[in-house]
Amino acid sequence: MASIDSSILIISLPAIFNGLGVNPLIPANIDLLLWLLIGYIIMSSAVVVTIGRLSDIFGRVRLYNIGFVIFAVGSTLLYVVSYTLTGTFAVLMLIVFRLVQGLGGGFLFANSTAILTDAFPHNERGMAMGINQIAFILGSVAGLLVGGVLSAIDWHLIFLISVPVGIAGAVWSYLALHEIAIIKKGQRLDIAGNVTFVLSLTLILIAMTYGLLPYGSSTTGWSNPLVIGGVAAGAALMVLFVLIELRAKDPMLHLGLFKIRAFSAGVSSLFLSGIARGGLQFMLIIWLQGIWLPLHGVSFVNTPLQAAIDMVPLMLGFLALGPISGKLSDKYGARLFATGGMALNVIGFLALATLPANFYFPEFAVIIFVLGVGQGMFAAPNTTSVMNAVPPERRGATSGIRATFTNLSLLISMVAFFTILIVVFGAQLPTDMYGGLVAQGVPAAAAQSISSLPPTSAIFAALLGYNPMDVMLPQSVKDSIPKENLTTLEGNEFFPNLIARPFIDGMQAVLIAAAVMSGIAAVASALRGKRYVHGVTNA
Repeated sequence: MASIDSSILIISLPAIFNGLGVNPLIPANIDLLLWLLIGYIIMSSAVVVTIGRLSDIFGRVRLYNIGFVIFAVGSTLLYVVSYTLTGTFAVLMLIVFRLVQGLGGGFLFANSTAILTDAFPHNERGMAMGINQIAFILGSVAGLLVGGVLSAIDWHLIFLISVPVGIAGAVWSYLALHEIAIIKKGQRLDIAGNVTFVLSLTLILIAMTYGLLPYGSSTTGWSNPLVIGGVAAGAALMVLFVLIELRAKDPMLHLGLFKIRAFSAGVSSLFLSGIARGGLQFMLIIWLQGIWLPLHGVSFVNTPLQAAIDMVPLMLGFLALGPISGKLSDKYGARLFATGGMALNVIGFLALATLPANFYFPEFAVIIFVLGVGQGMFAAPNTTSVMNAVPPERRGATSGIRATFTNLSLLISMVAFFTILIVVFGAQLPTDMYGGLVAQGVPAAAAQSISSLPPTSAIFAALLGYNPMDVMLPQSVKDSIPKENLTTLEGNEFFPNLIARPFIDGMQAVLIAAAVMSGIAAVASALRGKRYVHGVTNA
């Protein structure tokens, strides 16, 4: 459920904003849209290493149980707000309680793999991690489907679904889980290291988020002094964090872990693979909801659910190989499966880059199924390899590090890929939009004004199922052009056709970048060496 909540809003945003009576495309509201979408990931990314270290000191089960309670409280408050408030204040409150929910999710992400590693012998951990990774990655894909289904029924259910799961999980984990890890006494919390790390990561993540928004005449915000300053300050704090950790008696992050080959190669390939696939779902949803489905006669009201259904092959591919590869890695090690999975992703991303905007669906389905298979081959073996490589007393912190790199890679992927898309897309959009408008009888002056629509707004309009022509065309223009031209401009197909060419050019650049990242991840995975289990000879 914690993983589902990281992606459930991608599909559901149109229904949520419509239900609250807020137009997310107004410049003042775009930052609300971004924060509602990725605030959960930012919070869980910022806290997981600290939580993992705390679990090594105070017990993994105890902090896991606390996390479930926080998650349940955040989920309940989200549902209450969705029913009792409206307008921008409601969106602000949803963002706040999504952060609370993300904090609870951080406790769960940070401790789940450590608890499983403690509970299973080394020759059975691959299968256990396979099931755990199914819960995580399948949850992120299932979130799209769940969000689509629930938003088609009643958008309030999007927030309600987490409430019974959160409450039941909190009770169940309290009754069923018992601490079996050996907790080393006398450990101290590295306060300076924890504070520095959280501040560093928070500054960098917030600055990156605002880098997506237009600034001045630029299509993105990377020239904004506040964004540059935030990234620079965060980087400086990260350098300070490393210096603190090298001197600390009980450091938050034992940098010596990176000297373990299986650990460093596993974490590196995890991070690179996360960047490669993290923004994929977001980009594919824009492609499906904003272009492909409208061009195939699906109304904007129905595109969220249909887009989620069309993403099912990705989920099936992961289900097909996730647990099998985990089980086989218990016997043969992680290198073959993890490396092969990333190599398969290279092929999948390059194949996806060859598709036109209006593709043939069976071909699309086969390609995303292959991508799911590749991710399934990689996930469990790689996680098992990382957790096997560290001493038992470091498993909580290691689980936190793994979760941090996972969440951070997903956010970096969304920011980086969206920036690439916006830059390529924005370079062509004004010309294509101007030509399309003039061809429908819109006067040149009005067409010139409308074609200055920020590319970020155009992309979000596609994602949210809006046709901006409805509101951007002046009434005087609507009254002056032929009725059939106005019907075309305000119909389902004009705007998707208008943005299809610049979008697909940007998407191809994104997919090539994803293929490159997957290739580097495959190399990093191959460098992990033979199977290694800490403290076990001839593992």
